Amino acid sequence: MSPRQHNPQRHTTRPRFRQPSGGALIDEQGREIPITEGMIQKACRLLDRNWVAAPRQPPTASRETDD
Repeated sequence: MSPRQHNPQRHTTRPRFRQPSGGALIDEQGREIPITEGMIQKACRLLDRNWVAAPRQPPTASRETDD
């Protein structure tokens, strides 16, 4: 078997998005809600979708200071 041949026994597993990341949120009732990988990915997708570049500002003239 050459290294390029497909090995049918080898498979990849999908990441478990319910697995806690090590952090938690505290809700209004004081309960700890574990932060999951899925929550992080969802937040990143929302940020990517809603991101807007800051408007470019013209360069400012150098200010003279009274020292």
